[in-house]
Amino acid sequence: MRLAVLTVASAARRAHLERQREVLAAVAPDTARVEVFLDDEVAPGIRDPEARTLHVPPGPHGLRVGAGRNAAAAAAIADGAELLVFLDVDCLPGPDLFARYADAARMHPAALLAGPVTYLASVQRPAVADLPFVTRPHRARPALPPGETRTADPGEYDLFWSLSFAVTPATWQRLGGFHDGYEGYGAEDTDLAWTARTAGVPLVWTGGADAYHQWHPVSSPPWQHLDDILRNGAEFHRRWGVWPMGGWLDAFAAAGAIERRGAAWVRVPNA
Repeated sequence: MRLAVLTVASAARRAHLERQREVLAAVAPDTARVEVFLDDEVAPGIRDPEARTLHVPPGPHGLRVGAGRNAAAAAAIADGAELLVFLDVDCLPGPDLFARYADAARMHPAALLAGPVTYLASVQRPAVADLPFVTRPHRARPALPPGETRTADPGEYDLFWSLSFAVTPATWQRLGGFHDGYEGYGAEDTDLAWTARTAGVPLVWTGGADAYHQWHPVSSPPWQHLDDILRNGAEFHRRWGVWPMGGWLDAFAAAGAIERRGAAWVRVPNA
C-alpha cells in the first residue's frame, strides 16, 4: 500500500517541523511526504527537497488549515497514494503508526481512521526508540491495544481530532475534504467528523497508531483564539445548527468576555 504523510505547517512551528522530519526519516524513510505552508510566503530555507511542497496563503481571517489539508490530499492522490495519513506539524509518528493505519485501512477501507495521541511534557524530547516508553494516550479518547480496532459510536464523533488520522482516497472523496469556510483556529475537525457521520462513514479507533504531540505553550480556554472560535463557531452553527467548542464558550462567558444573544455568541462590549 502506497502511503503519503500530509502536513500543514508555518514558520512559527519550524522547530516542530524539523523534529517531525527527523522522526519520519527514522520510522518511514520511503513514505511520500507533502508539506503545505500556510504563511503569506514560504520562509527561506524551510523547504525540504525530499518532500512535495505546496503553498496555501492565509485568508482574511487567518491560516486556512482545512484548505491546506485539502490541497495536500489532492496532490498525494494525483501522485498515486493509496492511503492518506494526516499528521499535524507538532506531532511525531510512533514507530508503528504507518503500519497500524495501513492494516486498519485494509480491514476498514471505507472508514475514517484515528489513532491515539500522547501529549509530551515540555521536558520530553525522546529518541525514536524511546517513544513506546513514553506512550500515555490522552484519556479523553479510546486507546485500544496495538492491532485492535473499534468502530465509534455515533456520540464519539465529537472526539475526532485531525492532528493524526488516515483515510483512503475513495473515502476522502466521499467526504469531500474539509469545509473551506473556516479560517484560523477551531471547528474544522469537528465539521469533518460530523460530515463523516452524516455520510455514514465509520470512525474507527485504531490501536497502536500512536502519535506524539510535541509540547508548546497553550492556554485553556485559548484566549488568543477567541475571535477565531466565535467566527468559526458561528459558521459551524450555520451548517449544523449547534455551536461547537461548548466548554471553551462557557469558560469565556464565565469570565465575562462573551454572552449569548439569541442563537449567537458575541463579545461583550469593552470586555
